Amino acid sequence: MDAISFGTDGWRATLDTFTEDRVRIVAQAVADHLRASDAGETVAVGYDAREHSRGFADAVSETLAADGFEVLLSERDCPTPVLAWTVKDRDLAGGVMITASHNPPEYNGIKFLPGDGAPATPEVTDDVVGRLAELRETDTDARGTVHEDTFTTRYGQHALEFSGADLDGLSVAYDAMHGSGRDVTDRLLDAAGASVSTLRTDLDPEFGGGSPEPSAEKLGDLVARVTDGDAELGFANDGDADRMAVVTPKRGYLDPNLLFAVLYDYLLETGEGAAVRTVSTTALIDRIAEAHGEEAVEVPVGFKWVARGMADADALCGGEESGGFGITDHLRNKDGVCLALVVAQAHAERPLDDRADDIEAEYGEIHQGRISVDCPDDRKRAVLDSLDGDLPDTVAGVGVDRVGTKDGFKIFLDDGTWLLVRPSGTEPKLRVYAEANDHERVAPLLEAGRDLLEPRI
Repeated sequence: MDAISFGTDGWRATLDTFTEDRVRIVAQAVADHLRASDAGETVAVGYDAREHSRGFADAVSETLAADGFEVLLSERDCPTPVLAWTVKDRDLAGGVMITASHNPPEYNGIKFLPGDGAPATPEVTDDVVGRLAELRETDTDARGTVHEDTFTTRYGQHALEFSGADLDGLSVAYDAMHGSGRDVTDRLLDAAGASVSTLRTDLDPEFGGGSPEPSAEKLGDLVARVTDGDAELGFANDGDADRMAVVTPKRGYLDPNLLFAVLYDYLLETGEGAAVRTVSTTALIDRIAEAHGEEAVEVPVGFKWVARGMADADALCGGEESGGFGITDHLRNKDGVCLALVVAQAHAERPLDDRADDIEAEYGEIHQGRISVDCPDDRKRAVLDSLDGDLPDTVAGVGVDRVGTKDGFKIFLDDGTWLLVRPSGTEPKLRVYAEANDHERVAPLLEAGRDLLEPRI
């Protein structure tokens, strides 16, 4: 049980640690948590496209059923947001998702989703972790049942209606990266009227030998298809399709920070409300919010914090720089499927490149970068603690204006740039982020962050 550790978004580990027995222990703890909170009697279980995910999902389902719960098990691998929305829509006790998201194929993971479909808060995951115990005998007379269910049908009907997508005549390229968005995101784009061409929509548990991470360097074929004129717009999802990347004809891979700005600006055309962003997400969101008389709410990294901020602020939407976005009226969780429809509709009404150009013209350009610094998990806290009271007065030749401590240390400089250092919640690394109005300023800021951390590790 000591090997089970819940990080930013559930428990992830390599398959030598992520074993069936430990998965059953987590499922038993989830069952005990649900019983203690009197959440209900039915739980949904989903899983991603990894080789062993269905087997782990079967183990979770069997364990929950043995504890007396009725279990709805996805008939095929499904996107995490589909499971999350299903839990919310059907007023279920909760959901369990087997996924390691964008991690390489040698990883797997498990997430618990409470009844509102939002990510579990630390209070909830702490309660689950506190209930981890050796597997016990169960009362066979109280055993529940497991039923397979098609979650995507009802979700798809909702996503089409919610997005209002009318994409007749729009040519779209979609890259599933061999993940669970295949035959879901692309089919919904098609159902909305788009002409869809696909890449990597075959089932491959090895993800083509890499990790299903929709970053610029891994989407070369999608970028080429759009920039060469074979499609007007491109979309990609990560392994469990809760994140989204977008490709446009002019810009190619659209920086997720700028994508969030475009999304928020588009939503404000017909709605109102704050935007919630993580500490690592662009200040463009703040500028757009201020111009519309709204608020930008800053929260720590992790969509559980974004979701909480969306509820507390009655926000219009929330997002993070890694490509995870949610709209409060749809789901307080990141969703790379429904949001693809929303963004496609925004483009159909006015090209995303034009929207991005106008945002930069009005609010200024932003350039951001991120690096990782190797750091053992048991050293992370000590390294960050050593920075408290020992930060420099200048960074990369510019004076320090102020320091935020919401998540790690966010150092705001006199020229409007910022540098953030914080621990990774999923890997033995420290993260360094930087944002500036000039592309050439980013690399020196990142190197200054590395120089700040490495001597302390």
